[in-house]
Amino acid sequence: MAYSSPSAIAVLHSDPQFARRAFSNHHAMYTMKIPSFKLQCISSNNLTRTASMDRFIDKLTLTSRRSMLGVFLAISNFGLANSKANGEGPSEQNPKLCDEACEKELENVSMVTTESGLQYKDIKVGSGPSPPVGFQVAANYVAMIPNGQIFDSSLVKGQPYIFRVGSGQVIKGLDEGILSMKIGGKRRIYIPGPLAFPKGLSSAPGRARVAPNSPVIFDVSLEYIPGLEYED
Repeated sequence: MAYSSPSAIAVLHSDPQFARRAFSNHHAMYTMKIPSFKLQCISSNNLTRTASMDRFIDKLTLTSRRSMLGVFLAISNFGLANSKANGEGPSEQNPKLCDEACEKELENVSMVTTESGLQYKDIKVGSGPSPPVGFQVAANYVAMIPNGQIFDSSLVKGQPYIFRVGSGQVIKGLDEGILSMKIGGKRRIYIPGPLAFPKGLSSAPGRARVAPNSPVIFDVSLEYIPGLEYED
């Protein structure tokens, strides 16, 4: 298939040879290599582009732009997937026990420090009884590293976590922090490293890494105590 004009001839070939430049007499041959065919322009004076060639080159430019856009999107998606795999997902998407208004109120709440080094602030003081040692409790919690990144949450799982308080079923700091709470109360517990995770926690999709013996923060809501009757 060929296009001709008084001063130039354009020929499309399917032969995938390397680009070459040849001179014969006073005629110059230029070869441009593209993925599936070559475009040769032969001119006795200057390289001339016909209207058909202009349309062809414009089409190549559009295809190249689309290809680059596809590469860009692929790289972006890979980066997003990789950040999620490292537990770097945006924590603001996770449900919380303490919203922005709550955070501002906490600034004016006094900190309580226990003999063990545990600290806490009451978001809301409950009106029910405190759990006796050995009793089961049902509590919602949001666990964070010091920068506020969430690594565990019962709210995401959709149900309170039930465990026997004071029996070592959870980390020491959480045990101690809940024992003095009352039903219906909410508390932010600042747990020092020795009362947290001795071996740490590895990162996982949607979960931040917790270094061994590093401090953590728990927002806890004591929902009820199974087997302990209470009328609000």
